[in-house]
Amino acid sequence: MTATKPFWREKTLDAMTRAEWESLCDGCGRCCLHKLRDEDTDHIAFTNVACRLLDAETCRCKDYANRRARVPDCVRLTPKRLGTIDWLPPTCAYRLLAEGQDLPWWHPLVSGRPETVHEAGISVRGRTVAEREAGDLEDHVVSWPGKWPAKARTPPVVKDRRRPG
Repeated sequence: MTATKPFWREKTLDAMTRAEWESLCDGCGRCCLHKLRDEDTDHIAFTNVACRLLDAETCRCKDYANRRARVPDCVRLTPKRLGTIDWLPPTCAYRLLAEGQDLPWWHPLVSGRPETVHEAGISVRGRTVAEREAGDLEDHVVSWPGKWPAKARTPPVVKDRRRPG
């Protein structure tokens, strides 16, 4: 009996079904944070200010189906557009796969649990400011959305609870 590989190891991003593509989103919410681009240097700065449609607890869009109508500058990520978007966080599954890397242990498709993205410190849960309360975005520039949290690099050690010790 041969084990089949997960779809993200077998297919290119272009070959994925819509459902497979959508399932790559880990629900971290990092891409839903406002970003600032310096006009002179093209440098991108992340902020901790969340889009008004981001649910700060679940880290998911409150109106995903209608997001582009409600937030006109919301970007619809596609395999074709992926190569032109330079602001996806380094932990983003779309970016990782496009760069030839695998999904990390905390990704829900690997762990089987959506909570691991929060447990690993990847998500924006508890770290955002509401768009309407933020004021000047420049006052909210942060570096963490552009970095890998240390605890996300290595899976936690799980003790075998069947044996004492």
